[in-house]
Amino acid sequence: MTGGIIVSIYVFVLAVFAGIELITRVPPLLHTPLMSGANAISGITLVGALIMAGEGGSGFSTILGFLAIIFATINVVGGFLVTDRMLEMFKKEEKKK
Repeated sequence: MTGGIIVSIYVFVLAVFAGIELITRVPPLLHTPLMSGANAISGITLVGALIMAGEGGSGFSTILGFLAIIFATINVVGGFLVTDRMLEMFKKEEKKK
């Protein structure tokens, strides 16, 4: 049991370092497409959370699934709002006649 926890912590720490390295090296031009991709991944997380909450398992897993639904929904909606706002900055303004 303890070995599994240590391996999980090890994988988590490696993922944090890899994520930091990847995100700091992304050029600003690619931020919007990457944010859209991250929103798609959050959408997949949302589907998994819905399955987890609706599975009818223990009360603890249902609560965790419900919390995951809330946080994934906030992430998806907020991400799309920020992406839309960023794309608005690149639209050309039409001249009034």
